[in-house]
Amino acid sequence: MRPTIRTLGSTVFAGATALAVACSAGVTGAEPADAGSSSGSAIVSTASDTAGVGPEMSAYLAAFAYGLAHPDAAPPGANDWNCKPTAEHPRPVVLVHGTWLNTYDSFSFLSPQVARAGFCVFAFNFGRETPLGGGGIGPILPGRYGVGPMEDSARQLAQFVDRVLAATGAPAVDVLAHSQGGPVTSQYLKFEGGQGKVGKVISFGATTHGTSLLGLASMGRFITNLGLDILGFYQPLIGQANTEQVVGSDFYAKLNGGGDTVPGVAYTAVGTTHDEISNPYDWTFLTPGPDATVENITLQQDCPEDVSDHLTIMYSPRAASIALHALDPAAHPNLVCTFNPWIIGGSGHI
Repeated sequence: MRPTIRTLGSTVFAGATALAVACSAGVTGAEPADAGSSSGSAIVSTASDTAGVGPEMSAYLAAFAYGLAHPDAAPPGANDWNCKPTAEHPRPVVLVHGTWLNTYDSFSFLSPQVARAGFCVFAFNFGRETPLGGGGIGPILPGRYGVGPMEDSARQLAQFVDRVLAATGAPAVDVLAHSQGGPVTSQYLKFEGGQGKVGKVISFGATTHGTSLLGLASMGRFITNLGLDILGFYQPLIGQANTEQVVGSDFYAKLNGGGDTVPGVAYTAVGTTHDEISNPYDWTFLTPGPDATVENITLQQDCPEDVSDHLTIMYSPRAASIALHALDPAAHPNLVCTFNPWIIGGSGHI
């Protein structure tokens, strides 16, 4: 579905909502490994390699707490640079996190399952920026990445995918993306040389067409379009990536102007009806263009007991089974259905 202007508010709620789940402070000592520059923007964000490997987690809040204390940890199962793809699984899997998140707290549940299924898995942190550099208030906390311009982040993804292909000798990768990771991946495919280097894209709660943020962001866009730049006023608080993800942005006009997909890619887009960040939730869905396939999946279809929200979808056994089925349907033919609590997450338990 295409975004339309809805009702009420301003995007400061986006920053407040994301910050409300953060509860600690610190600094990160990781040095940036790659950098990208945004054309037409003075903001330049960076990407970085992971440092060390964190434990497997079954609940989002526990992973978030660990990610604050270890902001550059790799999710378990990821970044064995000696891993070689097999004939059964010829494409490595690249993990692309979301806004004000990092690769560990996004994928500490899913990454080890993909690795145990026989795939080479790789992850990095992108869109790093300081509050004064344009990242908003999120980076006050350690490990709050994905805050720089999405154009920069797509270039950083391009550099990382090339490193993965060079290390593994694979012809292409598959991508697992959460939230902002969806449009960053799409930007990479369409404008940063990604076409032909990606076989499958599996996204969860992707802000593919922007978000209305329960109507609040839509009203922010509406007011800005009337001539009162309320989004520009709040950008120092919420950061450029969040501003770009408001429905109706120039970023989306360019990104989706030629359609949702690129030829040669198989897409799976998963949305949850309980998503309080990327909504209406079906804006995450895609319309297939030439030589591309799309499967749009509502998480609660045939499984209403899964009440995962925007963050806990990454700790949902059902979501994990959808990812594994999309990657290898023959080996993973069945989808799991179990309770997964809203906000807390728990891979099927409290």
